[in-house]
Amino acid sequence: MNYFKTTILLIALTLLLVWVGSMFGGRQGAVFAFAIAMGMNFFSYWFSDKIVLKMYGAKEVSDQESPAYHGIVKELVDRAGLPMPRTYIIPTQAMNAFATGRNPGHAAVAVTEGMLNSLSREELRGVLGHELAHVRNRDILISTIVATIAGAVMMLANMARWASIFGGYGGRNDEEEGSGGGGFAILFLAILAPIAALLIQMAISRSREYAADKGGAQLTGSPLGLASALEKLQQAAMVRPMDAGQTTAHLFIVNPLSGRSFAAIFSTHPPIEERIKRLRAMA
Repeated sequence: MNYFKTTILLIALTLLLVWVGSMFGGRQGAVFAFAIAMGMNFFSYWFSDKIVLKMYGAKEVSDQESPAYHGIVKELVDRAGLPMPRTYIIPTQAMNAFATGRNPGHAAVAVTEGMLNSLSREELRGVLGHELAHVRNRDILISTIVATIAGAVMMLANMARWASIFGGYGGRNDEEEGSGGGGFAILFLAILAPIAALLIQMAISRSREYAADKGGAQLTGSPLGLASALEKLQQAAMVRPMDAGQTTAHLFIVNPLSGRSFAAIFSTHPPIEERIKRLRAMA
């Protein structure tokens, strides 16, 4: 059911991108929008893992450098039948974690130093099980594509705003301009289209988080371990929010912007209380 919902939402987001492109520049605009999305997707597919790890100063660690962390990951990937991902530590006392990489064979798991020092072994297993469920479900690729398409919609909306300031739609012909929809189109492109793209992105991200919670709990055999970890991570995020960007917030197990009330309104994560409730019901 989660995958069906994700597929429908992805189709809706893609159609929104093409429609916005068409509104902005006719058929050429639609093709241009699609080409932008394809080019950005290709770049993100190959390089997003390296970019995000470097962005947060993550340091790769071996089993000798962090035996407990490395050992839990090895145990879980053996149980899941996954290749061993690269393991990273982010040098911050904020508590969070994420997985990245274009597929299970090129995956990486990153946890913060603060989380490693604060969670029990069972809680850490829960967090890592959640992240490995993302890897197994290829959610990293899905979220990258979603973020890229949503970004393309927002870019086209910005182009529409500038076009309205300097004289209208470059690619729309006179017949289209005479239809009376020009004012509405500019309003939609400039305001409503980015909001619609953001809402679809949020819905997809939340669906994948619920699926990863369930998959991670099944992998570790301990839903309560993950539930307890989520509770601690949420409390820590309120006290010490991570210095994270809005564009990468969706990657983390809990919203790193929870301490910033305005950013939390547009959270790509489902409510922690609901996630904990579902995990406890599994137990």
